[in-house]
Amino acid sequence: MIEAIRQWAASHTAERRYSPVGVAFHWTMAALITFQLYWGWHMGRVPVGAEKLEGYRIHSELGLLMLVLAAMRLFWRTIVPGPVNDADKLGLQTRLAYLTHGLFYICFFGLPLSGWAMWSALGNGPDLSLAGVPWPQMPFHDVPIAIQWAVLDWAEGIHALLVICLLVMVPIHAGAAIKHHFWDKHDVLIGMLPELKADEPAEGEPRHGLQAGSPPLASAPG
Repeated sequence: MIEAIRQWAASHTAERRYSPVGVAFHWTMAALITFQLYWGWHMGRVPVGAEKLEGYRIHSELGLLMLVLAAMRLFWRTIVPGPVNDADKLGLQTRLAYLTHGLFYICFFGLPLSGWAMWSALGNGPDLSLAGVPWPQMPFHDVPIAIQWAVLDWAEGIHALLVICLLVMVPIHAGAAIKHHFWDKHDVLIGMLPELKADEPAEGEPRHGLQAGSPPLASAPG
């Protein structure tokens, strides 16, 4: 089955594009991260009460979803490598891009795991769930209260550090993609966008607006 998946994905990577599954993972995670960053900022301005507790429930549930999707995405990348594109031939820039991708994965896993640890260290908070399915808490409720507070403190610090890391990397990542596309004319951004199929012309009509017998136009870079 894995070999069949690789053969299917190869039809996309051969064209220097990510597979539709890889594209879906990328943009779903991007949307989740954007919302979670905003929602975390928003919750800090909500007064203590039922509304704040409900806000944390939404934040935690989406965090667990992010954890599951990150694990699925990492598994997908182990069986379906990404395409080789223009950004893979830039020496130091390429190595920095790989480092950034690694840091993104640390955030993808570290943020929900540290949030899960914080929620579990509280001990008497509401139960966790993912799409209505109960999610177990980490086993901190039976440890001494001093350890619970230490876990809460460490998890909160790690969570804050990774949020700052994302706040720095997301603009850099987006800016690099824009630079590759508009300045360098590379194919990086195009390969991560959903592939749009052009409408087939009616029978007898020239393709792509060319008159019959016209020489083909050179394809645009990137």
